[in-house]
Amino acid sequence: MSDVLAARIEPNESDLRVTRLIARDFRNHAELELAPEARFVALVGENGAGKTNLLEAISLFVPGRGLRRAEFATMARTGGPGGFAVSLTLGRDGAEHRLGTGLEPPGPDGRTSRLCRIDGAPASSPVAFSEFLRVVWLTPDLDGLFRGAAGDRRRFLDRLVLAVDAGHGARVSAMERALRSRNRLLEDRPDDGRWLDAVEREVAELGVAVALARRETAERLDRLIAETRDDAQPFPWASIRLEGDLDDLVAVWPAIEAEDRFRLALRNGRNRDRAAGRTLIGPQSSDLVVRHGPKDVSAGTASTGEQKALLIGLVLAHARLVRVMSGIAPVILLDEVAAHLDPRRRAGLFEALEALPGQVWMTGADPDAFAQAGARTEVLRIGA
Repeated sequence: MSDVLAARIEPNESDLRVTRLIARDFRNHAELELAPEARFVALVGENGAGKTNLLEAISLFVPGRGLRRAEFATMARTGGPGGFAVSLTLGRDGAEHRLGTGLEPPGPDGRTSRLCRIDGAPASSPVAFSEFLRVVWLTPDLDGLFRGAAGDRRRFLDRLVLAVDAGHGARVSAMERALRSRNRLLEDRPDDGRWLDAVEREVAELGVAVALARRETAERLDRLIAETRDDAQPFPWASIRLEGDLDDLVAVWPAIEAEDRFRLALRNGRNRDRAAGRTLIGPQSSDLVVRHGPKDVSAGTASTGEQKALLIGLVLAHARLVRVMSGIAPVILLDEVAAHLDPRRRAGLFEALEALPGQVWMTGADPDAFAQAGARTEVLRIGA
């Protein structure tokens, strides 16, 4: 099946859904249990009721630190035992699986540890959850993405990659550690060529692997958007590409050759990088370039409303790509999205979500924001 045909798969009742969410001592929730039945779930309540906290709880079942990128110790409820637990029951094709994660309360030495379980059995890490669940999300923190720093767009891109390649996070972390090691060597032992050669070999191998993973996801997403775009939709289509020295290398050369050329560039740039106090070339300097397709202008120059619509369209396209590449329809988390759209785009959002497979969790203070979604949406009041 081609990418385009796969991207047009209609939603069906066999797609995975979260049928139960339990949170104990998580954020502001001492104990909360939800058992949604619908494919669209709207969490409504006053500001501070803990709606976003529940989206964050679901986002913990992917590698990384969740949609807020917070330290786990900060997620434990104030006044609680110091740990927390979150569990999901997933239903698909009549089968159920239980996933659990959390933080043990501090021991006598003050240390805590994260726990992961699948159907009651210990799991080695959150990467194991990817066999059962994929999650994508959109939060208000991303509203300034196109005008913000390149680092924000790299993190956004890495999250897109992570949704289809669960090992990407470990590669990025290893690359960052190797870069820190090189920077320390350049500062403390700049004449130690043997150790610099060794660490630069590691940086080159990891850097090329990260760049290739980013490139594959970006190219697949750009192609899917181009082949399935509809100019009549309220969310404009985007074109995306990667920009950076290493991105140019991996676009032209096979991986081994790209590693050799990157390693040589690192060696030749030692004096410059030592003076700068950091490594100036590599995947840590890449940027995700996004353009407003219909207008053919940089996304950062579009109006605030256009940027919001463009970002929504990009995230929805990514959800389709996740289904194509992983075979799992992702759970989509939308935090306070509908409330900030005009009526036409709000209706268009619900229509676009209806055409996607997978379950959708949304938040909002006003239940009227979900009125256009109709009976397909189950409204759950939080903090009532």
